[in-house]
Amino acid sequence: MIVYGIKNCNTVKSAVDWLKKHSMEFEFHDYKKSGITKAKLAEWSKQVGWESLVNKRGTTWRQLDEAVQKKITSEKAAIDLMIEKTSVIKRPLIENKGKVILLGFDEVEYTKKLSK
Repeated sequence: MIVYGIKNCNTVKSAVDWLKKHSMEFEFHDYKKSGITKAKLAEWSKQVGWESLVNKRGTTWRQLDEAVQKKITSEKAAIDLMIEKTSVIKRPLIENKGKVILLGFDEVEYTKKLSK
């Protein structure tokens, strides 16, 4: 299982703490340090939709020019933005065996999908 996110994000911290508390094994991939590929974003987009991947409630999105926000109307535009500004990617994203299993952090969902 791979947890994708940014180390200093409170939501990611909550998710990682939950995983550790429940003795779940995972690898952490930090977008800020390691980046993310267009291919990986396209793969996730096919699974959950590009609209789900763009965090429109976060600071990064809100700080974008309104003109830039209005241009994000397609998968290509969204992926280009996510490559340029990785902190606009909804996080954490948890992938297992190449499949997105969770996006964001919701303790109830984590319990449902990850409890043994």
